[in-house]
Amino acid sequence: MSSVDGNVLDLTVTEKQEEFLSTTATEVLFGGAAGGGKSYGQVIDALLYALKYAGSKQIIFRKTYPELERSILRTMLAVYPRGRYVYNQQAHTFRFYNGSLIDCGYLQNETDVYNYQSAEYDVIRFDELTHFTEYTYTYMLSRLRGANDFPKYMKSSTNPTGVGRVWVKERFVDIGEWNKEHEVIVGRDKDGAPIISRRIFIPSKVFDNLFLMQKDPEYISRLENLPESEKKGLLDGDWDYFEGQYFDEFRRERHVCEPFKIPQEWRRYRVFDYGLDMLACYWVAVDSMRNCYVYKELCESNLPISTAARKILDFTDRNESIYLTLAPPDMWSRSQETGKSKAIIFGEAGLDIAPSNNDREAGWLAIKELLKLDANGSPRLHIFSNCRWLIKYLPELMRDEKKPTDCATEPHEITHSPDALRYFAIYWTGPAPAAATKRVKYRPDELEDYRNARTAEERNAIIKRKGGLPL
Repeated sequence: MSSVDGNVLDLTVTEKQEEFLSTTATEVLFGGAAGGGKSYGQVIDALLYALKYAGSKQIIFRKTYPELERSILRTMLAVYPRGRYVYNQQAHTFRFYNGSLIDCGYLQNETDVYNYQSAEYDVIRFDELTHFTEYTYTYMLSRLRGANDFPKYMKSSTNPTGVGRVWVKERFVDIGEWNKEHEVIVGRDKDGAPIISRRIFIPSKVFDNLFLMQKDPEYISRLENLPESEKKGLLDGDWDYFEGQYFDEFRRERHVCEPFKIPQEWRRYRVFDYGLDMLACYWVAVDSMRNCYVYKELCESNLPISTAARKILDFTDRNESIYLTLAPPDMWSRSQETGKSKAIIFGEAGLDIAPSNNDREAGWLAIKELLKLDANGSPRLHIFSNCRWLIKYLPELMRDEKKPTDCATEPHEITHSPDALRYFAIYWTGPAPAAATKRVKYRPDELEDYRNARTAEERNAIIKRKGGLPL
């Protein structure tokens, strides 16, 4: 039941649909499983806006006219109260008694957007946004304008499947915590002030739609019969699963948690992957049950070693006691020009580091061990929701086509954060340090690093990596 301008409308919506109706974010994505009530939410939201803001203009898009007719138009004609509007079938336009308009259109090709070159709308809606290209969306965003005081919205709904899955995921799903507005800088005005877009992702699953569950309980069974990749998207509303994915164990609802105060007695580590193209550093805390919590993230590019060291130290709270800072073993390779390794330069900048193991396959398997569920259905790896780059990139890693036990190294920009986690995982899940009685041959530079180790932890890490004490 809803009331607009004193007029009572007999409307029933789900809790998730109510969130979609009430949000004030500039750009909204209502997305997830098939049957979550997304299209119905669009239709009802458009009606309430039209009745509230007399003379307003809206448009709802689908990819093709048959899709528009089978979904949006049929729903609108079925639920909109008679006597409140006149429907023009040829123009696909609803004209309300108060002067408001809702157009219904389709954009089958990118060039179709030029049909709206001079258009102005207060609300632009995309149903099944992942069926459209990013250019189509951003071009229509420029049509969101009008010489009135009405609030302006881009409101979209979709399943996590389709050709636009990647750009939609990046624009809405990966920007931060779900069900929460995020301010995103999208440009600068003529005075240099930032132009802010407020975005929100409202996830929806089929189980949220109690009306569908009551009327068609067999719907779930039909979705269960789909191929795995489609089932993950349409049944589970899973944005992080796709064919060829390496870490198919990863689930946000299992592995991502809200930040909390780390108890003082938990052991804390730092681990990083470094290059001028990207420093990816993470802080990991381990509880008494050996559960690992990635609780802080620092990702920044174009940092010289001394600056990177200072950033890491500044990002570490003063009252934090870091047990060990891990880095890949290639940091100990000496430069021909200076004779110094990156590890030495980090140390001179005040950040002492210890080598981890760079065995890629063993490292990825170590992450899988931490991701998998124990007998109680809980993983050993938990990632705070503020570590947005790790949450984004870990599930995006694909299997190497030539070596399925390894991850693909391209696109390179997504590998830094997972690599840093890999250095921690292989250290944490690896075998215990070699027995003191075992002796192995060290190269001259490795022997020098062993002798120059500043802490027992750093020396033990070298022994562990080599498999024994030096001869």
